[in-house]
Amino acid sequence: MANPELWRSQCGVRPDRVRVGLDQWTGDSMAMVPQDARVAAIRSILARLGKYAGLNAERLRHTEIDAAPLLELLSVRRYARRTGAGVEASILPVVREVAQWLPPTDRLIVDAALSLGLFRDRSGVGVDVERLYADNLGERREALTEQWVALHALLDVDPVPETPTVKRLRTVSEHNAFTALAGLLATDSGYPMAGPSITQPATTVPARRGVVTVFGDAVIDHLYRVDAFPAADNAASGTFTGHPGGKGLNRAVAAARLGIGVHLVCAVGGDEYGRRILEFIETEHVHLDLVKVVPFATSLVTAVVITPNGETRIIGCRDSRVQLQDDDLHRPELRAALEASDAVILSFEPPPSVIEQVLSVVSQMRPKPPVIVCPTPSMPVPQSLYQYLGAVDYLVGAAADLHALLPDVHAESADDIARLLRGLGVGTVCTVENFRCAVASDTVETVIDHFPQVLKASVGAAAAFTGALAYRLVDAGTPLTATDFVWATAAMIPTQNLGAVAVSMPSVAEIDRIVRLYAPTA
Repeated sequence: MANPELWRSQCGVRPDRVRVGLDQWTGDSMAMVPQDARVAAIRSILARLGKYAGLNAERLRHTEIDAAPLLELLSVRRYARRTGAGVEASILPVVREVAQWLPPTDRLIVDAALSLGLFRDRSGVGVDVERLYADNLGERREALTEQWVALHALLDVDPVPETPTVKRLRTVSEHNAFTALAGLLATDSGYPMAGPSITQPATTVPARRGVVTVFGDAVIDHLYRVDAFPAADNAASGTFTGHPGGKGLNRAVAAARLGIGVHLVCAVGGDEYGRRILEFIETEHVHLDLVKVVPFATSLVTAVVITPNGETRIIGCRDSRVQLQDDDLHRPELRAALEASDAVILSFEPPPSVIEQVLSVVSQMRPKPPVIVCPTPSMPVPQSLYQYLGAVDYLVGAAADLHALLPDVHAESADDIARLLRGLGVGTVCTVENFRCAVASDTVETVIDHFPQVLKASVGAAAAFTGALAYRLVDAGTPLTATDFVWATAAMIPTQNLGAVAVSMPSVAEIDRIVRLYAPTA
């Protein structure tokens, strides 16, 4: 098998994540694969390309078969971009590597049917690799059935499944195995190339400065704009749109829009929503290398109900499968990203154990990157975090979110909350709401409230503030001053609209304009 680490560095496919659940497949693996049009199209193309001599570069260059669904795979495009190979030439290595993560029997079947050569260097007693990869598909099928037991023995499969006849191999087994392979390809990276409707064209990408790693969710926001929140037994009239969002994604986009290199650490489902989220993330120039794709799971959806003055009601739909797990934090790629980070942003969307581990790991790093924590949504038992609050350099949230960290304490004011949290080890507390910010730290005590607001609230304000705060940390490389907090507060003003949250994140030029426009006069 090729080196998985090299593979991920070349094309970004996550076979280690795709494999989740595959080892438990029994019987007909096709039953586990969603039967959508993309899977069917990829299966059909693979089956047709595999005829005669099998899938090879020469066949791809001269075939009349429309291979567009394969050419549009993100993994294929990324492999071509990073290795310098042509897109057509990248299909074979991508298919070969993804096939390695099929269950053993399906792997053997697609290997012989497509003549991938996965076992060319693993010949042994009872295995004739020349016949297994013959130029004729019929001979390859015969060789596979004749060497069925020996090939399974090479893979340490016990018990060995019943040997199929050549007819069953041709009519049933290959169809099922191709469906499983197509499912992995479609799930992992099978979504269309970004179209012109995405807001951030490549020509406007600012020069990257610094690196930030963001932990949080990436979801599809269902935005419902209503005249007013519905009363009991009454319907509210309004409009609906859907767009990628989530506290993690919004903060990652906010930082990327300001020219920071951003790694987003999150999980998405292997469905159409997941593909749409990944496409948007890539178009916003946020790195995808730490995004986990969970096969055959549905991506998270959040319903956001917005009134004309910007007030919202939010309904989050959770799925325990589509979230970060403790094991995800042990990956060397994540450790490398953290060590290269100039700042780390962490929301409370991941499970508590993951949040604790992130804070624990970062607190032990030397040098330790500044950590920005956004304590939302509230945690059921926040007391378990108290031992890690010394690693938090900036705690950013509304007064209610900050107070939720102190469930056993009655605080008279936001100042009391900030004082208590700082006593637990937090470096700086930023109470952010209603487009104003109160800062409490050893070096800065200030209230920034001179920016006018046209809406009562904005879903994206906190994300914009956090992204701008990270930008100033990366840009300054020193402890922040009152001027930096003014700039981050100004970033909230452009988010006052009723559209997609992530799209409202401002650029450096926009924030600079707001600061100049509303600079306090002497």
